[in-house]
Formats: sequence, C-alpha cells, structure tokens
Amino acid sequence: MSALLSVSDAHIAYGKVEAVRSVSLEVGDNEIVTIIGANGAGKTTLLNAIMGILQLKGRVVFAGEDIVRLEIEDRVAAGLSLVPEHRELFATMSVEDNLQLGAFRIARAVAARSFERVYALFPRLKERRRQLAGTLSGGEQQMLAMGRALMGAPKLLMLDEPSLGLAPIIVADIFRTIGELRAAGVSVLLVEQNAQAALQIADRAYVMELGEFILDGSAKDIAANARVAASYLGFTHEGESAV
Repeated sequence: MSALLSVSDAHIAYGKVEAVRSVSLEVGDNEIVTIIGANGAGKTTLLNAIMGILQLKGRVVFAGEDIVRLEIEDRVAAGLSLVPEHRELFATMSVEDNLQLGAFRIARAVAARSFERVYALFPRLKERRRQLAGTLSGGEQQMLAMGRALMGAPKLLMLDEPSLGLAPIIVADIFRTIGELRAAGVSVLLVEQNAQAALQIADRAYVMELGEFILDGSAKDIAANARVAASYLGFTHEGESAV
C-alpha cells in the first residue's frame, strides 16, 4: 500500500546554505510519525517546505499526487494542513472567526460539521467561541490553532512543536487529542522537542541532526536506542553505552 505522504531526496536551502539534505520520509494512513531533534536540526524547515512555504528540491507525493509545484492553497485543498510553531492566530478576531478562516475552501454544510467536530475535540473552544483569540491562554491558543487546521477536514495534519511553552497538564491534553485524531482517521506528522512524549504517542520516528535523518524506525525502537536516550530523553539505557 502506498504512503499518504512520501518525501524523496529533499534538499532545502536558504540562499547558498543547505539546511536540509537528502531527506526522505513517509507517513501512512492513520499513522502518527514524529521527527525529533535539537533546535536548528531542520525540522521546521522540512515541514514548511512540505507545506509549500519554502522551496524544495526533490519529490513530494501526497495522496498519490506530486504536489511539489502546487501552491499552498492547493495543498490545503488536497488535504494537507500545517499548525505552525508560533500558531499565527488572528488575535483581534474571535475564536469562532479564527475557526471559520480554516473552512474558507469548503462548503457551508461541511463547515458546520467541521465546527461540531472541532468543538467535540476541544470543548474549551466552544465555551470561548465569542472570546478574542489574543486573550486565550497558551494552551487554548494551541487548541485553536489545531482546530483551525482541522476545519478543512485534512487527511494529514502537520504539527510543529505543539507543546512549546505549555504546562505539563496541557501538554498531556494536546497529546491525547493527537491520539484521538489518528483514531478518527487523520494522519499526523509531528515535530516535537519533547521527544519522550512524542515517542510515546507515535507509530514511527525519524531522528534529525544537522539537516539529515540519522535514524528512523518504529517509535518503540527509537526510544530504546542508547544514543537517542542519552541525547534526547535525558537518560542512558541500563547496560548500554550512549556512543
């Protein structure tokens, strides 16, 4: 069975500086795949290029179609959505109006179902639907950013550092919701510095360093890797060297 998303031999440069080199990855249907790595590894750059925000040399196939030359809006229409690291909400607009923006390409009847789905996933947003986005807590803003991306009924949701700056109890809620998305048929590509939380929820993982993938495999195997444990999980597996 072919992957929902397949990236092959991706190269991404800022001017003459190559930020991502020879990267290939796949995300299947109903799968959570995580990319872990330090700041500056190239994780956000890769997500932005898959979304069409940055130019990518290589091949990106989504739902059987090569999308590398598609505009961002066409990628969204095809079922690809990104929740950026800094959320990029419209602070002076209400929660409901921010969500409505995520449904601008779909029919009104479908949008109504999307509202129901988002409010079921995030009951807090329904309570706050008339409130200005800029007055929400950090956790509520992350919920809103995810909800807005889900309004277009994506097949694949890409999340860039969803736990950034949030309290542990809120992080647990966000990750529980990510698991619910998979159960509802939405695949997830997750970039996350909280490697431990990401590996607990993911099916597969890629480890990125200096613009390249150095390891990939099942999340369970990656979590058990001595080097990953020492570098990203904060401990060394008993009896194993981190070298």
